[in-house]
Amino acid sequence: MINTRYIMIVSGTVLLTLPTVCTAQTREQLTPNRVRLESVEYKGKHAIKMTEDGEVGNGEAYAVIKGPEFHNGSIELELAGLPASGAGAGARGFIGIAFRLRNGKFEYIYLRPTNGRADDQVRRNHSTQYSSFPDFDFARSRKEAPEKYESYVDLEPGVWTRVRIAVQGTTAQLFVHGAPQPALIVNDLKLGDSSGAVALWIGPGTEGYFTGLAIKPATSK
Repeated sequence: MINTRYIMIVSGTVLLTLPTVCTAQTREQLTPNRVRLESVEYKGKHAIKMTEDGEVGNGEAYAVIKGPEFHNGSIELELAGLPASGAGAGARGFIGIAFRLRNGKFEYIYLRPTNGRADDQVRRNHSTQYSSFPDFDFARSRKEAPEKYESYVDLEPGVWTRVRIAVQGTTAQLFVHGAPQPALIVNDLKLGDSSGAVALWIGPGTEGYFTGLAIKPATSK
């Protein structure tokens, strides 16, 4: 983990930046939880490749970023998810970010890349998802609050996609493709106004790639 107020390292390039906590893309800066990690070149970018390590329960496949805890601020990166070889029909290339991870619980926002351009409008409406592990998964959210924690955004499986998650108190917003407006807004994070680690996350049957990660704590006023 590279922890600095003024330097960001992305794919080996040193850039001046605003105060931030940033992470270069190396396996040494990650602690895997039921995943296999590889440093690879993928579609022109140096990246971390992540796949499940054996039979893994829904929500349990992630790699924790070593470093200070995250409370409020933003998490930015590029990611690409696609169904892994041999994955079942339900695989969607689930890929995203977990945050405020503490004692096995965390918030997470993820994408379903194969849904973005599906012919079925209902599937398109499920392109993005907020969940909270372990007590508030997608099945519970659809039962208790249909459509509230999901939305549409244009996605393609296996294609680099820029995302930013902005977190403040009990609110999180997901921005995709550099858009100025969020694709998904969550106003009631289930773990409350908490803090904890950030992690790279994949869902069942996913081959995932991550690069260009930057974690920017909110500036104190």
